[in-house]
Amino acid sequence: MKNDALPVMNIGLIGHVDHGKTTLTSALSGKWTDTHSEELKRGITIKLGYADIEIRKDKKGNFTNESKVDGKETELIRKISLVDAPGHETLMAVMISGAAIMDGAILMVAANEECPQPQTREHLTVLKILGIKNIIVVQNKVDLVKQADAKKHYKQVEKFVTDTLGFEVPIIPMSAQKGANLDILIEAIEEFMPTPKEKEKADSSFIVARSFDINKPGTKIQKLTGGILGGTITGGKFKVGQEIEISPGFKTENKGVSTWTPVKTKIKNIVAGNKSISEKGPGGSVAIETELDPAQTRTDSLVGNIIGAPGKTPEIINNLKIEPHLFDKVLGAKEDLPIEPVKMHEPLVLNVGTATTWGMVNQIGNTTIINLKRAIAVNPGAKVAISRKFGSRWHLIGWGDVK
Repeated sequence: MKNDALPVMNIGLIGHVDHGKTTLTSALSGKWTDTHSEELKRGITIKLGYADIEIRKDKKGNFTNESKVDGKETELIRKISLVDAPGHETLMAVMISGAAIMDGAILMVAANEECPQPQTREHLTVLKILGIKNIIVVQNKVDLVKQADAKKHYKQVEKFVTDTLGFEVPIIPMSAQKGANLDILIEAIEEFMPTPKEKEKADSSFIVARSFDINKPGTKIQKLTGGILGGTITGGKFKVGQEIEISPGFKTENKGVSTWTPVKTKIKNIVAGNKSISEKGPGGSVAIETELDPAQTRTDSLVGNIIGAPGKTPEIINNLKIEPHLFDKVLGAKEDLPIEPVKMHEPLVLNVGTATTWGMVNQIGNTTIINLKRAIAVNPGAKVAISRKFGSRWHLIGWGDVK
């Protein structure tokens, strides 16, 4: 494969807070993804982080992420985009948004803590709901425990994962901090996480996972870069100069009535694998520069939108119809919290793709209807994660299919 090859898939790093996701991302890519000021201050991931890695082989056939081993060039097998998702319980919505663009996932489990921790259980369940089956478990921080304890913990992890998913997945003991067994993980990624088949004949579709303004304060108008949309292409191709539609777009208010209107713009630039390219199909993380005013894309304001050809984006939904499937108890809490049926006029938080919305229940039964405060663009059959407030915190209570 040529060294200028582009990333072909997204792999998410998920798991309980402080189990080593960002450290492993750094070990694999050389990039520290916690760059937000509040992330640096608190020492946890708050927003989705992105980094690209290279799967390579040395002259002896060993897997590596290094361009040279013993002074000799290594062979590039493929490039992959990593999505570093937050593990803190209050940031579950961000994690679910990240999972929506993952083709596979690495679940981080710290060997110096009992398994499962609340968010370990919650995150793995999200993968199951979304149908993500290409999973590798990393038993991290084995350097901090005795060998006998590591083996006992390994058995805990194995039972938990198999009981949750219904099938076995690779479990790799390692130390992300010291790079121990990093080569084994890279080999497992190559073996157990195949590149998804492209859907270039499908309608063009791009899921927005981040949106931002990259201009520095004081930049002259004529030198401004247009609004940036980051995410992944799930079907078809996008080209520089192409007209696109962003849905549900922007909200307008008229006499107390909110209306969501798709917005049309053009693509000025496409960036993938740190390169500007003229067109891009499915696979890996992508950034699109648009002709939008950069003020319109600041602070992730367009996260959850779907991009497509004009007139080809999904229907805008204000009243969401779902068939709910609730868990017996809350997965992401340390205490035992039973889950009761959905009630009339109950407020719920809903995650659909990368969109986070909320609303009030106005019909219950086999079909539950929720009046949304923020409209979404979604196709029938899409998976919805449902969260309810317990005390001061929102917890995942189940999932549903869009009708």
